[in-house]
Amino acid sequence: MATDYGYDSGLGFPETVRRHRVPAGLRAPFEGRTWREFGYVLLSLPISVLMFTYAITMISLGAGLLVTFLGIPVFAAGLAGCRGLGALERARARGLLGLEVGDPEPLRMRKSGFMAWIGAVLKSGTSWRTLLYSVLHLPWALFSFVVSVNFWVYGWALLTYPLWFWVFPAYVGQDGLQLYGDETHHIYLDNPFEIGVTALVGLLFTLATPWIVRALTTVDRVMVHGLLGPTRLSARVVELESDRGVVVDTAAADLRRIERDLHDGAQARLVALAMDLGLAKEKLTEDPAAAARMVDEAHGEVKTALQELRDLARGIHPAVLTDRGLDAALSAVASRCTVPVQVEVDLPARPAPAIEGIAYFTVSELLQNISKHSRATFAAVDVWRVENRLMLQVVDNGVGGAEVSSGTGLTGLAERLDAVDGILVVDSPVGGPTRVTAELPWRSERV
Repeated sequence: MATDYGYDSGLGFPETVRRHRVPAGLRAPFEGRTWREFGYVLLSLPISVLMFTYAITMISLGAGLLVTFLGIPVFAAGLAGCRGLGALERARARGLLGLEVGDPEPLRMRKSGFMAWIGAVLKSGTSWRTLLYSVLHLPWALFSFVVSVNFWVYGWALLTYPLWFWVFPAYVGQDGLQLYGDETHHIYLDNPFEIGVTALVGLLFTLATPWIVRALTTVDRVMVHGLLGPTRLSARVVELESDRGVVVDTAAADLRRIERDLHDGAQARLVALAMDLGLAKEKLTEDPAAAARMVDEAHGEVKTALQELRDLARGIHPAVLTDRGLDAALSAVASRCTVPVQVEVDLPARPAPAIEGIAYFTVSELLQNISKHSRATFAAVDVWRVENRLMLQVVDNGVGGAEVSSGTGLTGLAERLDAVDGILVVDSPVGGPTRVTAELPWRSERV
C-alpha cells in the first residue's frame, strides 16, 4: 500500500492519500467488510427462524383467541415483541453492514394505561411493518444462506485442492476428486493440469463470492431500511416538530430582544425626558433661561428616542417592505451598509409576506456581517425566482473564512431558513471571495 501526501484545498494542511497496490477484486475476499457481511448472512438464518416462529405463533394465537377478551392483548403483545426484534435487527445491520437507519416513530399514546398501550401498538404502522419483515425475511435469509455458504465452501475447497487432493488415494481409495462416474467410466481430477484448472475455478469462485454476498446483503439493507426504519412521513413529522421548536425559540428570542431594546433604549430615554421636563416646569418661574435650556435638551432627547423607535420598528418589519416590496427594502438596507452594494431584484411578482420578510432579514443580516467582519470593498445582492423557489445570493470580495459552525450568526440564520424548508449554502474560502446562497420556498402573495 503506497502513501502520497497532498494538500487539503483551502486549508493548507497536508492530508494522507492511501493507494492500494492490490486491486479491489483481489482484496475483497480478505477485507473486513466481506467477512462482516458474510457473518450477517450466517446469523440471518437462525434469527429469521426465531422471528418467523415468534410472529406466526403469536399472531395465530391472538387470532384464535379473538373470540375471547384475551385475543386483542395477545395480538398486541405479539406486535410489541416484533418491534423489539426489529430493534435487534437494526442494531445488527448497523454493526455488521454499517447501515445507518434511524429508529421508527415511537408509540403515540394520548392516555396512560394498558388499554391505551394496546390501542397505540395496534394503530402503529411500525408494528405491522415489523411483522411483515418477520414473515418475509425468512425465505430470503434461507436463500442468502444457501448461496453464500455454497459459494464460500466450494470456492475455498477448489482453490486449495492442490493441497489436499492426496487425501483421496491415501484414505478414500480413488485417484482424486471424482468429476463423473457410472458403472463403466470414472473421471477423476488427478493429473497436474486438471488440478491446476480446479484451483483456477476455485479462485474465480473465491473472488466472485464477496461481490455475490454484497449483492445479497444489499437486499437486506433495502428491507431493513424500508420496513424497520422510519417512514418518509414520520421523518417529515419529526423534522416539522424540530422546525416548529426552532421557530418558537426564535420568536421568543426576538420578543426578548425587543423588550430589552425598549427597556434599555427608548423607555430609559422617555423616563429621563419626563424627569427633565418636571425639573424644567419647576424652574419655569424661578429661572426661565435654565428652564428653556432644559426644554431644548429634552427636545433633543425626544428626537433620539423617536429615532430609536424607528430603528426598532424597522427591525421588526420595515414599512418600506410592506409598501414597496423587496427591491426598495433591500436597496434601503444596502444604502446603510459600510461598503458599496449593488442590488438586483428580478421577481415576476411579490412573494407571500412571511417569505418576503424572511428574505429581507436574511439579506439584512448578511450585509451586517459584511460590514462587521469581511473587510470587503464591494458587495452584490441578487434576488430571483427559479420555479417554486426564491433564490438569494450575497457576494463580497472580503477576506473569506466564513462558515456555518456552532455558535455563529450564520448558524442561527441557517436554522431559521430550515424552519421554512429553506437552505443556506456558504462558499467562503480563506482569502475570499465569499458567496452565500439562500433558497426559500416560493409562495405567492395572497390578496
